Amino acid sequence: MTINLHIERLILDGLPVASEQGALVQQAVQRDLTRLLATGELENARPSGGTVYCLQTTGIQVAQEISPARLGEQIAAAVYGGLVE
Repeated sequence: MTINLHIERLILDGLPVASEQGALVQQAVQRDLTRLLATGELENARPSGGTVYCLQTTGIQVAQEISPARLGEQIAAAVYGGLVE
């Protein structure tokens, strides 16, 4: 299975991320969400190629000193969790 995921815009309003770190968070979300989607667990959860306009997710725990990569991992996990539920 080939998955191409592109996040055009990621809004990180209210999170402890410097503006120069935004691209790093976006890359981490894209990388980790692609990895999670590649597990194939969504085959029965959503129609193939389906568009999701709104998604309810669980919250994430954000520490003041969190790395962009870790923040991206948490966001990706929350989005993926919302997709498989």
